[in-house]
Amino acid sequence: MKIDSKDFRVPKNAKIKLKKWPTEVKPCFESKEEYQNILENHVHELSDWQRLLESDHHYSLLLIFQGMDTAGKDGAIRHVMSGVNPQGCQVYSFKSPSTVELEHDFLWRTTCQLPERGRIGIFNRSYYEEVLIVRVHPNILAGENLPKEAQNKKNIWKDRYRSIVDLEKHLHCNGTKVIKFFLHLSKDEQRKRFLERIDDPDKNWKLTRDDIEERQYWDDYMEAYEECLGATSTKESPWYIVPADDKENSRIIISTIILDTLNKMKMSYPETDAKRREELQVIRKSLTE
Repeated sequence: MKIDSKDFRVPKNAKIKLKKWPTEVKPCFESKEEYQNILENHVHELSDWQRLLESDHHYSLLLIFQGMDTAGKDGAIRHVMSGVNPQGCQVYSFKSPSTVELEHDFLWRTTCQLPERGRIGIFNRSYYEEVLIVRVHPNILAGENLPKEAQNKKNIWKDRYRSIVDLEKHLHCNGTKVIKFFLHLSKDEQRKRFLERIDDPDKNWKLTRDDIEERQYWDDYMEAYEECLGATSTKESPWYIVPADDKENSRIIISTIILDTLNKMKMSYPETDAKRREELQVIRKSLTE
């Protein structure tokens, strides 16, 4: 299957029903060997683009990964970005906010970790948790010390969507391209992956009772994701719903989307003008004397 990024992109202001979006599609490869070859080629291309991003030094790239437990966020980041120079890439995994972070607005802790120009930033979970897990568990709001008027249940999520869209518009205007991936996993596939974590001693540490507790809120999470994806996918900072039941195929889809995005960014290596060429010749002369 030839991958077209547009097939996975969420239209602006769309009414999303995740049951209508597949969690698995026909693989774009016919064998494990072909998968490895495609991924290696994509990784090599991403490495080249990362060098161009750094040398051009006008833009940065922010990749956001969201999804239910076991959806494959860690694996996608590890495999897709494996060839990128670590000096040009930074990964942040956001857990429950600290006491200090709770003293600030909900965008503060992630804003502090945004990538500089010339770099790729990766958020494993992000500020979107504030309209997902906090929406599913509204008692969390009590710990955020918000003013009473800001806790209005009718407006709080729309207000947060607006804050997020405004932030991403601001980032776009200042050279940060934001790409957002929702790894769309089926409930049955999650069950299988949880069982694998129980059966494999090396993966036992990955499973906790909290993971099973959260599974009970599956429908609530799907509803929260549906509204969030539709409200915050824009032309400049789109969401992509990536079928995640097949980990290998999802990685190829993700890497394709990233490459397609980079290919549309107007970047170039710095030109060597006459003054710079003269300087280089002086350096050459000093090295050959």
